[in-house]
Amino acid sequence: MTERPSGSEEPSGGFTLAEPRPTEPEDRGSFLHELPILFVIALALAIVLKTFVVQAFFIPSGSMEPTLEPGDRVLVQKVVYGPDRGDVIVFSDPQGRPGPDRGIVGGFVHWLSSTLGIERPEHEDFIKRVIGLPGETVELRDGRLYVDGVQIPEPYLKGTVDTRDYGPVKVPQGALFVLGDNRLNSNDSRFGLGFVPVDKVVGRAFAIGWPPSRIGWIH
Repeated sequence: MTERPSGSEEPSGGFTLAEPRPTEPEDRGSFLHELPILFVIALALAIVLKTFVVQAFFIPSGSMEPTLEPGDRVLVQKVVYGPDRGDVIVFSDPQGRPGPDRGIVGGFVHWLSSTLGIERPEHEDFIKRVIGLPGETVELRDGRLYVDGVQIPEPYLKGTVDTRDYGPVKVPQGALFVLGDNRLNSNDSRFGLGFVPVDKVVGRAFAIGWPPSRIGWIH
């Protein structure tokens, strides 16, 4: 006969009692202890993604309408990127004007919120379409675009045509000529920005991630 521990009783039917499960408060306590670690991992991933892979940007104005509308959040590809004509790109201010001084804490909060595309950067980044590449000659005439004397179709333009002439101008080496899709209301290489150095390019905007009604690829 098999001996049982002193004082134990065998339940009816011969079944062995199961071990008690850990209490819920212990489970919650364990999760709370893990929260700081999860936060650090999430922050590290955000830094890696923003620095090397993809970043979200807030669209502050209507200069790229109808392709992009104010309030859109776009996703920008940053890995091994070389601009091509027709690409929608994000770039730092070619004039190098500094943004506001927010201090260490305020700067970090702004950086994190701009990484997620929640807050718009101030005096830091622009978004336009690449029109002229280094060494090319760009001209706008009677509402049409010419590059090196060849007319270039622009299917992304909608609405009223901007018939103002510009150029011809030659794009310097190491720079880009950029325009907004809303030609009648855009601060671009024609007015204010000038040519954009290639090393100021952050990346190519490839998709709209917010709002849900506008999620899709950027063409």
